[in-house]
Amino acid sequence: MKCGWLAVVVVAALTGQVQATGSTAAANVTVLEQRFEMPGLERSRTVRLYLPADYQASNEHYPVLYMHDAQNLFDARTSYAGEWQVDEQLNLLAQQGLKLIVVGIDNGGEFRNQELLPFSGPPIGEAQGDQYLQFIVTVVKPYIDQHYRTKADAAHTGIMGSSMGGLISHYALLKYPDVFGLYGLFSPAYWTVGPQIQRFSSQLPAPGQRLYFYMGLQEGGSMVPDIEQVVRQLARKGMTAQQAQYRLVEGADHNEAAWAAEFSRAVLWLYQGKVLP
Repeated sequence: MKCGWLAVVVVAALTGQVQATGSTAAANVTVLEQRFEMPGLERSRTVRLYLPADYQASNEHYPVLYMHDAQNLFDARTSYAGEWQVDEQLNLLAQQGLKLIVVGIDNGGEFRNQELLPFSGPPIGEAQGDQYLQFIVTVVKPYIDQHYRTKADAAHTGIMGSSMGGLISHYALLKYPDVFGLYGLFSPAYWTVGPQIQRFSSQLPAPGQRLYFYMGLQEGGSMVPDIEQVVRQLARKGMTAQQAQYRLVEGADHNEAAWAAEFSRAVLWLYQGKVLP
Protein backbone atom coordinates (compact mmCIF):
# COMPACT_ATOMS: atom_id res chain seq x y z
CA MET A 1 0.00 0.00 0.00
CA LYS A 2 1.14 3.53 -0.77
CA CYS A 3 -0.71 6.46 0.73
CA GLY A 4 0.82 9.78 -0.31
CA TRP A 5 4.06 10.04 1.69
CA LEU A 6 3.24 6.83 3.52
CA ALA A 7 4.99 3.83 1.99
CA VAL A 8 4.78 0.55 3.84
CA VAL A 9 8.05 -1.24 4.47
CA VAL A 10 7.68 -5.01 4.16
CA VAL A 11 10.42 -6.97 5.91
CA ALA A 12 10.98 -10.41 7.34
CA ALA A 13 9.79 -10.88 10.91
CA LEU A 14 11.78 -12.48 13.69
CA THR A 15 10.14 -15.64 14.95
CA GLY A 16 10.65 -18.17 17.66
CA GLN A 17 10.72 -17.12 21.29
CA VAL A 18 11.92 -19.42 24.06
CA GLN A 19 9.62 -19.76 27.06
CA ALA A 20 11.70 -19.81 30.23
CA THR A 21 10.74 -21.73 33.35
CA GLY A 22 12.33 -19.23 35.78
CA SER A 23 12.07 -15.48 35.91
CA THR A 24 13.66 -13.71 32.96
CA ALA A 25 13.04 -10.18 34.27
CA ALA A 26 16.09 -7.95 34.54
CA ALA A 27 17.23 -6.69 37.93
CA ASN A 28 15.86 -3.22 37.16
CA VAL A 29 12.29 -4.49 36.87
CA THR A 30 10.12 -4.52 39.99
CA VAL A 31 6.52 -5.35 40.84
CA LEU A 32 5.09 -2.51 42.90
CA GLU A 33 3.84 -3.74 46.25
CA GLN A 34 0.76 -1.56 46.15
CA ARG A 35 -2.24 -2.76 44.18
CA PHE A 36 -3.99 0.17 42.54
CA GLU A 37 -7.74 0.58 42.89
CA MET A 38 -9.65 1.16 39.66
CA PRO A 39 -12.41 3.78 40.14
CA GLY A 40 -15.74 2.72 38.72
CA LEU A 41 -14.65 -0.88 38.14
CA GLU A 42 -14.50 -2.19 41.73
CA ARG A 43 -11.26 -4.05 41.15
CA SER A 44 -7.56 -3.45 41.66
CA ARG A 45 -4.52 -3.96 39.50
CA THR A 46 -0.84 -4.85 39.73
CA VAL A 47 1.71 -2.50 38.15
CA ARG A 48 5.20 -3.55 37.02
CA LEU A 49 7.98 -0.98 36.70
CA TYR A 50 11.11 -0.81 34.59
CA LEU A 51 13.65 1.83 35.62
CA PRO A 52 16.78 2.61 33.59
CA ALA A 53 19.79 0.78 34.97
CA ASP A 54 21.43 4.06 36.06
CA TYR A 55 18.29 5.44 37.74
CA GLN A 56 19.56 5.11 41.33
CA ALA A 57 22.94 6.62 40.49
CA SER A 58 21.63 9.68 38.66
CA ASN A 59 19.47 12.74 39.24
CA GLU A 60 18.08 12.58 35.74
CA HIS A 61 14.38 12.81 34.86
CA TYR A 62 13.16 10.27 32.31
CA PRO A 63 10.44 9.96 29.66
CA VAL A 64 7.75 7.40 30.48
CA LEU A 65 6.00 4.71 28.45
CA TYR A 66 2.74 3.21 29.74
CA MET A 67 2.07 -0.30 28.45
CA HIS A 68 -0.76 -2.82 28.80
CA ASP A 69 -0.63 -6.60 29.41
CA ALA A 70 2.35 -6.17 31.73
CA GLN A 71 2.50 -9.91 32.45
CA ASN A 72 3.91 -10.30 28.93
CA LEU A 73 6.40 -7.43 28.89
CA PHE A 74 9.35 -8.42 31.06
CA ASP A 75 9.13 -11.96 32.34
CA ALA A 76 8.54 -15.23 30.49
CA ARG A 77 7.47 -16.81 33.79
CA THR A 78 4.41 -14.54 34.11
CA SER A 79 3.56 -14.36 30.42
CA TYR A 80 0.90 -16.49 28.81
CA ALA A 81 2.25 -16.25 25.25
CA GLY A 82 5.91 -15.27 25.49
CA GLU A 83 7.40 -11.93 26.52
CA TRP A 84 8.30 -8.71 24.68
CA GLN A 85 11.75 -8.56 26.32
CA VAL A 86 11.16 -4.87 26.98
CA ASP A 87 13.73 -4.76 29.78
CA GLU A 88 16.53 -6.46 27.85
CA GLN A 89 15.90 -4.33 24.80
CA LEU A 90 15.83 -1.05 26.71
CA ASN A 91 18.97 -1.97 28.61
CA LEU A 92 20.68 -2.29 25.23
CA LEU A 93 19.08 0.86 23.80
CA ALA A 94 20.37 2.83 26.78
CA GLN A 95 23.79 2.47 25.18
CA GLN A 96 22.38 4.49 22.26
CA GLY A 97 21.09 7.16 24.63
CA LEU A 98 17.46 6.05 24.88
CA LYS A 99 16.50 5.78 28.55
CA LEU A 100 12.86 5.33 29.53
CA ILE A 101 10.75 4.45 32.52
CA VAL A 102 8.20 1.80 31.53
CA VAL A 103 5.03 1.39 33.55
CA GLY A 104 3.39 -1.93 32.78
CA ILE A 105 -0.22 -2.41 33.84
CA ASP A 106 -1.34 -6.02 34.25
CA ASN A 107 -4.35 -7.01 32.23
CA GLY A 108 -7.56 -7.91 34.00
CA GLY A 109 -7.78 -11.55 32.95
CA GLU A 110 -11.44 -12.22 32.31
CA PHE A 111 -12.06 -8.45 32.16
CA ARG A 112 -9.24 -7.73 29.70
CA ASN A 113 -11.27 -7.32 26.52
CA GLN A 114 -13.88 -5.14 28.19
CA GLU A 115 -11.27 -2.90 29.82
CA LEU A 116 -9.48 -2.38 26.53
CA LEU A 117 -12.67 -1.82 24.50
CA PRO A 118 -13.53 1.82 23.73
CA PHE A 119 -17.14 1.41 22.54
CA SER A 120 -19.84 -1.03 23.64
CA GLY A 121 -21.30 -3.43 21.12
CA PRO A 122 -20.81 -6.83 19.53
CA PRO A 123 -18.77 -8.97 19.56
CA ILE A 124 -17.41 -8.13 23.03
CA GLY A 125 -20.27 -6.26 24.70
CA GLU A 126 -19.87 -3.69 27.44
CA ALA A 127 -16.95 -1.32 27.01
CA GLN A 128 -14.90 -0.31 30.05
CA GLY A 129 -12.20 1.51 28.10
CA ASP A 130 -13.14 4.93 29.45
CA GLN A 131 -12.78 3.73 33.05
CA TYR A 132 -9.52 1.94 32.25
CA LEU A 133 -7.90 5.00 30.67
CA GLN A 134 -9.20 7.18 33.48
CA PHE A 135 -7.51 4.78 35.90
CA ILE A 136 -4.18 5.25 34.13
CA VAL A 137 -4.53 9.02 33.90
CA THR A 138 -5.93 9.78 37.36
CA VAL A 139 -4.46 7.00 39.52
CA VAL A 140 -1.36 5.37 38.04
CA LYS A 141 0.27 8.32 36.30
CA PRO A 142 -0.01 10.71 39.28
CA TYR A 143 1.53 8.03 41.52
CA ILE A 144 4.42 7.44 39.12
CA ASP A 145 5.04 11.17 38.64
CA GLN A 146 5.02 11.73 42.40
CA HIS A 147 7.31 8.85 43.35
CA TYR A 148 9.76 8.73 40.44
CA ARG A 149 11.77 11.26 38.45
CA THR A 150 9.67 11.55 35.31
CA LYS A 151 9.29 13.98 32.47
CA ALA A 152 5.58 14.20 33.04
CA ASP A 153 4.50 16.35 30.08
CA ALA A 154 2.71 14.85 27.08
CA ALA A 155 5.73 15.31 24.81
CA HIS A 156 7.64 12.75 26.90
CA THR A 157 4.74 10.41 27.79
CA GLY A 158 3.82 7.46 25.60
CA ILE A 159 1.24 4.69 25.60
CA MET A 160 1.68 1.38 23.78
CA GLY A 161 -0.01 -1.98 23.43
CA SER A 162 -0.90 -4.78 21.06
CA SER A 163 -4.20 -6.09 19.72
CA MET A 164 -6.84 -4.73 22.13
CA GLY A 165 -3.98 -2.87 23.80
CA GLY A 166 -3.19 -1.21 20.48
CA LEU A 167 -6.83 -0.27 20.11
CA ILE A 168 -7.11 1.37 23.54
CA SER A 169 -3.79 3.14 22.98
CA HIS A 170 -5.22 4.75 19.84
CA TYR A 171 -8.36 5.64 21.77
CA ALA A 172 -6.12 7.49 24.24
CA LEU A 173 -5.36 9.94 21.41
CA LEU A 174 -9.06 10.77 21.20
CA LYS A 175 -9.57 10.99 24.97
CA TYR A 176 -6.32 12.33 26.43
CA PRO A 177 -4.19 14.06 23.78
CA ASP A 178 -3.01 16.47 26.47
CA VAL A 179 -1.65 13.57 28.58
CA PHE A 180 -0.04 11.32 25.95
CA GLY A 181 1.99 12.53 23.01
CA LEU A 182 3.48 9.25 21.77
CA TYR A 183 1.41 6.24 20.66
CA GLY A 184 2.61 2.71 19.87
CA LEU A 185 -0.24 0.99 18.02
CA PHE A 186 0.73 -2.66 17.53
CA SER A 187 -1.80 -4.79 15.62
CA PRO A 188 -4.76 -2.69 16.82
CA ALA A 189 -7.97 -4.73 16.89
CA TYR A 190 -10.16 -2.25 15.03
CA TRP A 191 -12.46 -5.09 13.99
CA THR A 192 -13.93 -5.17 17.49
CA VAL A 193 -15.58 -1.75 17.14
CA GLY A 194 -17.47 -2.23 13.85
CA PRO A 195 -18.58 1.02 12.18
CA GLN A 196 -16.99 3.00 15.04
CA ILE A 197 -13.66 2.40 13.31
CA GLN A 198 -14.30 5.71 11.54
CA ARG A 199 -13.70 7.54 14.82
CA PHE A 200 -10.06 6.47 14.78
CA SER A 201 -9.44 8.43 11.60
CA SER A 202 -11.40 11.46 12.78
CA GLN A 203 -8.60 13.10 14.76
CA LEU A 204 -5.17 13.94 13.44
CA PRO A 205 -2.22 13.96 15.81
CA ALA A 206 -1.27 17.43 16.97
CA PRO A 207 2.11 18.94 16.06
CA GLY A 208 4.78 17.09 18.03
CA GLN A 209 2.67 13.97 18.58
CA ARG A 210 3.80 10.70 17.02
CA LEU A 211 1.90 7.55 16.08
CA TYR A 212 3.64 4.26 15.26
CA PHE A 213 1.33 1.84 13.43
CA TYR A 214 2.43 -1.79 13.12
CA MET A 215 0.79 -4.84 11.59
CA GLY A 216 1.93 -8.34 10.66
CA LEU A 217 1.08 -9.39 7.14
CA GLN A 218 -0.04 -12.82 8.35
CA GLU A 219 -2.57 -11.50 10.87
CA GLY A 220 -5.99 -12.84 10.07
CA GLY A 221 -9.46 -11.53 9.40
CA SER A 222 -9.76 -7.84 8.60
CA MET A 223 -6.69 -6.82 10.63
CA VAL A 224 -4.61 -5.61 7.67
CA PRO A 225 -7.44 -3.95 5.71
CA ASP A 226 -8.66 -2.20 8.86
CA ILE A 227 -5.33 -0.63 9.78
CA GLU A 228 -4.76 0.41 6.17
CA GLN A 229 -8.18 2.07 6.11
CA VAL A 230 -7.36 4.08 9.22
CA VAL A 231 -3.87 5.05 8.09
CA ARG A 232 -5.05 5.94 4.58
CA GLN A 233 -7.82 8.20 5.83
CA LEU A 234 -5.52 9.97 8.29
CA ALA A 235 -2.94 10.51 5.56
CA ARG A 236 -5.59 11.98 3.27
CA LYS A 237 -6.47 14.42 6.02
CA GLY A 238 -2.87 15.57 6.23
CA MET A 239 -1.03 13.28 8.64
CA THR A 240 2.67 13.53 7.81
CA ALA A 241 5.74 11.31 8.01
CA GLN A 242 6.88 13.37 11.00
CA GLN A 243 3.68 12.43 12.80
CA ALA A 244 3.30 8.77 11.89
CA GLN A 245 5.06 5.64 10.68
CA TYR A 246 3.34 2.52 9.40
CA ARG A 247 5.07 -0.84 9.16
CA LEU A 248 3.55 -3.94 7.57
CA VAL A 249 5.85 -6.87 8.32
CA GLU A 250 6.01 -9.92 6.09
CA GLY A 251 5.79 -13.26 7.84
CA ALA A 252 4.63 -11.77 11.14
CA ASP A 253 1.60 -13.19 12.90
CA HIS A 254 -0.46 -11.95 15.85
CA ASN A 255 1.87 -12.83 18.72
CA GLU A 256 4.39 -11.59 21.28
CA ALA A 257 7.38 -12.75 19.26
CA ALA A 258 6.42 -10.44 16.40
CA TRP A 259 5.73 -7.50 18.71
CA ALA A 260 8.99 -8.03 20.58
CA ALA A 261 10.85 -7.95 17.26
CA GLU A 262 9.37 -4.52 16.50
CA PHE A 263 9.62 -2.91 19.94
CA SER A 264 13.09 -1.35 19.69
CA ARG A 265 12.38 0.13 16.27
CA ALA A 266 9.13 1.62 17.53
CA VAL A 267 10.49 3.26 20.69
CA LEU A 268 13.52 4.65 18.87
CA TRP A 269 11.23 6.42 16.42
CA LEU A 270 8.66 7.52 18.99
CA TYR A 271 11.13 8.94 21.50
CA GLN A 272 14.08 9.94 19.33
CA GLY A 273 12.73 10.22 15.81
CA LYS A 274 15.14 7.57 14.54
CA VAL A 275 14.02 5.68 11.42
CA LEU A 276 15.95 2.42 11.18
CA PRO A 277 16.82 0.90 7.78
